Amino acid sequence: MKTNYDLLVIGGGPAGAIAAKTAAEAGLSVCLIEKRPAIGTPVRCAEGIGKDLLKEFIEPDERWISADIERAKIIAPNGTAIHLEQDQAGNEVGYILDRKVFDRELVWQAAEAGSDVAVKTRAVAPIMERGAVKGARVISCGAARNIGADAVIAADGVESKFARWAGIDTTVPLREMMSCAQYLMTDIPIDPASTDFYLGNEIAPQGYAWVFPKGERTANVGIGIPGSKNRDGGRARDYLDRFVAKAFPGGKVIECIVGGVSVCRPLSCTVADGLMVVGDAARVVDPVTGGGIYNAMFTGRLAGTVVAACVSAGDCSKDALMQYDEGWRTSHMGRLLERNYKVKEFFINLSDPQLNALAESIASIDLHEFTVMALIKELIKRNPKMLFELKGLKDSLS
Repeated sequence: MKTNYDLLVIGGGPAGAIAAKTAAEAGLSVCLIEKRPAIGTPVRCAEGIGKDLLKEFIEPDERWISADIERAKIIAPNGTAIHLEQDQAGNEVGYILDRKVFDRELVWQAAEAGSDVAVKTRAVAPIMERGAVKGARVISCGAARNIGADAVIAADGVESKFARWAGIDTTVPLREMMSCAQYLMTDIPIDPASTDFYLGNEIAPQGYAWVFPKGERTANVGIGIPGSKNRDGGRARDYLDRFVAKAFPGGKVIECIVGGVSVCRPLSCTVADGLMVVGDAARVVDPVTGGGIYNAMFTGRLAGTVVAACVSAGDCSKDALMQYDEGWRTSHMGRLLERNYKVKEFFINLSDPQLNALAESIASIDLHEFTVMALIKELIKRNPKMLFELKGLKDSLS
């Protein structure tokens, strides 16, 4: 690890790894640092991603694919199930990854492209020069040192400390920070080719439970609820324990993870002088599903491309780096984020009877493709009492 680079990337998840690889392939000297002692651990993710989305960045490899998903199921509070086959569900089905292996593969590719990599290296403060970020003060394996850089990419996850230290407001409203708990369970009866989502305020108020297969009788089983719903006896882990006791009473828990997922709008600006913010740190998680792997890689690649051009031009000012911010916001991904935020705000306020009514009205529909707009149109047709609310939502998405 040198003392100066063209680019410093903080965080070794998918966003940081893709950013480092992209910039290194463009000829920049790059250093990627990760605060944990090993890439990919601990896993803080349900590990699902759509097949076509993944293939934009990397060819699938059986070494880091735990399950090939063919269908999805959404279960209403009263048990009504909406079944979605692969040709309908789109990106709601795909692969369940082994993030411990997948993340390491991405970082290995960044290293092969020329990036230096340092684990157990934590950024503790930005290096500022005339208001611009010019690197970071780090603690690497217990030793303090400075790493200078023409630009920094903050890929440090939902906590996003570095961007906050550099002056970007990264606050997430409590109600829009999902509190999540997940078990890796084995010896449980599941459909190994189906991702299942359970709705209901008794199961997960204003959230949902999920079962993502990782083998014949093994799955990630988790629950997410808004942070504002946490209370004694009603935290995410409590809801998960009750769900597991009912759904998989004989199952065995072999891993437990907890964490937060932001389901708010993205940061109002994801660049500053010498700084770009990507992935979960930029709040680009899908507000409906909580999925963030694709969006992390998308923003990481775009940031790596933009910063390479800016470093080559000798201009890493906020104005120059705005190509990145404007680029992802106007992309298909950016438009989906805004649309799905509105969808999330509508659906989280539905009561269990309303969720049941909606599920019953569409459970037998043969949708050619399961998209948000197709779903809203069908709901308007079949639920006259909710016509005005649903039509308002449809109009706002048009």
